[in-house]
Amino acid sequence: MKAEFHHEDDPEAVIATAVWDGAVAHLESDDPVVAEALAWVYRNAPVVTDDASYRRQGTQGEVVVQPGDLEWFRAASQVRGPAETGLRVRLVPGITEGGFDPAAGYRSFTDTFERLDRGTAG
Repeated sequence: MKAEFHHEDDPEAVIATAVWDGAVAHLESDDPVVAEALAWVYRNAPVVTDDASYRRQGTQGEVVVQPGDLEWFRAASQVRGPAETGLRVRLVPGITEGGFDPAAGYRSFTDTFERLDRGTAG
């Protein structure tokens, strides 16, 4: 997954990116101030968020997301990213081909996912 950072008034101009490889975030920015802020955003520390998508069903309040997985990368991007950099963030999925195909409804979800992961979607 990739996080793209941009100014609120110009979403087309990407100022910085962070790419999650499954273990660590790889950061890229031409602006040294933004690069330093991104290093702080993706430091190896838990993220506290009040986002309901991280909570178990029937619970409320803040959730602590521990570092080391995609969920943490997403939380760090959405919570710390705007607060530390002053930029807006959008998350871009890693798989760029495939998607919903109503004609392929006969395939199981597992089969479709495996084909996408292998790169043999056609």
